[in-house]
Amino acid sequence: MNKKIGLFYGSTTCYTEIAAEKICATINRMLGPQTVRLHNLAFDSVSLMSNYSHLIMGIPTWDYGELQEDWETQWDTLSTVNLRSKSIALFGLGDQIGYPEWFQDALGYLWHRVVHLGATTVGEWPNTGYDFIESKALNGEKNVFVGLALDEENQFEIIDDLIFRWSTQIVTEFGVSP
Repeated sequence: MNKKIGLFYGSTTCYTEIAAEKICATINRMLGPQTVRLHNLAFDSVSLMSNYSHLIMGIPTWDYGELQEDWETQWDTLSTVNLRSKSIALFGLGDQIGYPEWFQDALGYLWHRVVHLGATTVGEWPNTGYDFIESKALNGEKNVFVGLALDEENQFEIIDDLIFRWSTQIVTEFGVSP
């Protein structure tokens, strides 16, 4: 098994791809080039996740709490990947103002899926500083997001800071070093 980190994402409008690239660049600056490898699910299969001990997964929420099309296409295949020995960090993109009743729902769906498949998740994120009504991405016990919640639409000016702080957090939680 490869010790490097695999970052898998689906992106229709490029915002999740941009966030994935920023996370990749941030962690590669911390741990060395080629530590994180990007996998766009429009071209790569989720089966490649088996090559990594640590995974980062990025998913945007579409419309009224729907999965992004690349994730939806591979949703069933995800259950064939052995995630039991994996440590996984999740991030999502959503619009808290335009869709406040479904903010980050796809992130919650993905979290439930990987936990059900036996993965250990890291990278919980505080829900303070957001303005939404409901989210399936909240860990009810702790009242935090199950991963990094990004809103490119309404919080563009703080995205880079959030990505830097979360990337630093998950590197520590993964327990990886250069």
